[in-house]
Amino acid sequence: MKHILAFGDSLTWGFIAGTFERHPFDVRWPNVLAAGLGGKARVIEEGHNGRTTVFDDPTTFDDRNGAKALPMLLSSHTPLDLVIIMLGTNDIKFANRCRAFDASMGMTRLVQIVQTFPYLEWAPKPQVLVVAPPALVPTTDEWFNDLWGHAIAESKLFGRHYARVAEEMGVHFFDAGTVATADKTDGGHLDAANTKAIGTALVPVVKRILEL
Repeated sequence: MKHILAFGDSLTWGFIAGTFERHPFDVRWPNVLAAGLGGKARVIEEGHNGRTTVFDDPTTFDDRNGAKALPMLLSSHTPLDLVIIMLGTNDIKFANRCRAFDASMGMTRLVQIVQTFPYLEWAPKPQVLVVAPPALVPTTDEWFNDLWGHAIAESKLFGRHYARVAEEMGVHFFDAGTVATADKTDGGHLDAANTKAIGTALVPVVKRILEL
């Protein structure tokens, strides 16, 4: 059996737009992916609400910096055959770094961490699949509009920047924005159909990567 780490933020955790609740287990995209792989792979859900690629968030008590969390997870979940990384939305919600390019620099660092981590001698070096998150959309929710309404245009650039990173780093790429659209309830999170759509779309991608 293959082992896959799904490393992401609230879109991986399964945050239901406008409710602060969580989608059921079988709806969340990592588990939809696992079901589609028909028992040939275990998909480990590792979604953390608010997680960034490499940036600290001084507004919260929990450490949301993905670069700090990833090495520990690579160790604790050894062996891994594939690491899927879908992050970036929380990078651009801060006005002082509101660029998809900044998020792509963080994504580059995360790929480097996976590629250079000192794995145990018997463990394989996992492949990497970089996933661009769906773009933000306009919302009438005042709080969420204040949170990331200024970043909508930048969020539409994730696909272009992340595809470049994947090519430069020699890893795989998928644009989740081609199959999923954020829920206008809060402008950033996904309804059940769209989070399931990501998992479904990744099935053939992962099968190809892992030769399943």
